[in-house]
Amino acid sequence: MTILKYSLTVFCLLLTGCSFFSGPKEKEIPTPAEYGYTPDDMRSGEECATISPPPPERSAMALYMDSLGLVNITDLDSSLVVKLMYTQADNFTGEVLYDNLTEAYLHPDAAYALIEAQKALKRLHPSYSLIIYDAARPMSVQKKMWDVVKGTSKYKYVSNPNRGGGLHNYGLAVDISIQDSSGQPLPMGTQVDHLGVEAHITDEIELVRNGKISETERRNRLLLRKVMKEAGFRALPGEWWHFNFCSRDVAKRKYRLIP
Repeated sequence: MTILKYSLTVFCLLLTGCSFFSGPKEKEIPTPAEYGYTPDDMRSGEECATISPPPPERSAMALYMDSLGLVNITDLDSSLVVKLMYTQADNFTGEVLYDNLTEAYLHPDAAYALIEAQKALKRLHPSYSLIIYDAARPMSVQKKMWDVVKGTSKYKYVSNPNRGGGLHNYGLAVDISIQDSSGQPLPMGTQVDHLGVEAHITDEIELVRNGKISETERRNRLLLRKVMKEAGFRALPGEWWHFNFCSRDVAKRKYRLIP
């Protein structure tokens, strides 16, 4: 009897020791399937590191511009600044005209010329940048603009779509200014889209003399015209911010309207 008790005691001690040395039972790790992963998700860390995020979704208007062979100018030069003024109602029409477009598009001929203008500006003022307020403009938007000014004294500032529109409607014109190192537009005497004599470039000396604009503002306009003309653009007499890449006649012969 004593031997039996002794044997049972030894056997229990052996069981306890095995449990002690084997440590606590580990928790079961769920399988990938239990977490909802599929075999395609089971890539190595190196493979995951090389996966690029999906490109941002492009708006319907951007896709439309792409389909016409126009180019997003910041795809060519990301140092250009784009703030399309017709994406907000704070413009001469009082309406939002681009409700799904934030990129500035141009015909490639004008786009590459604009890059040269940016380079010319950077050579003179490395911390400055051109800032684009409008570029390629569909004829449908031109018609909305014309409806606002037709029959008023402001009609001369908007190209009549019934006569073929203007160079914006070919992707061959830009409304543009200069931004300084702090991100502020240089003062030019008026806001962009100001429809009045204060925006004319033919009367600038007189405008300074009469206190309508300052000499600094006039010189800023001259800087803008210098770099744009150097790249092949033409200034518009009635709007200091507007530049055409070619004449209207050339546009009609060589280029296609944006419906």
